[in-house]
Amino acid sequence: MANIVRSGSDPFDDFFRGFFVRPVDFGSSVDVPSVKIDVKEQGDAYKVQAELPGIRKEDIHVNIDGSVVSISAERKQEKEIKEGERVLRTERHYGKVSRSFQLGQDIDEAKSSAKFTDGVLELTLPKKVAAAAKRLTID
Repeated sequence: MANIVRSGSDPFDDFFRGFFVRPVDFGSSVDVPSVKIDVKEQGDAYKVQAELPGIRKEDIHVNIDGSVVSISAERKQEKEIKEGERVLRTERHYGKVSRSFQLGQDIDEAKSSAKFTDGVLELTLPKKVAAAAKRLTID
């Protein structure tokens, strides 16, 4: 049986090929903060629930542009270190977070409502009534 040998190939090149391309995890499990949402369609409205734990309702902003809904929030860090105290680990995230998503139909901004209870933002987003096509008569 004949052995097939690739000319010019080095076994060490094959071993290290792609080694530095793969992501390497060095044990840091830092999660990027994000807004988790549930969207339900109920007849003539959409119901959205967004998890925003630890954020005050004054720091939450909701924008509606047609069928696109944007939720943004900011958690501010409180710097209160007492005498003789040393921070060993901090896992809570501080800063801004935002999420945008598009719904199947335009939203009626005037009739929309929002409620924030126990870290959950609840949006009621009524669908905009589509204008009926109007036929023009020619004079």
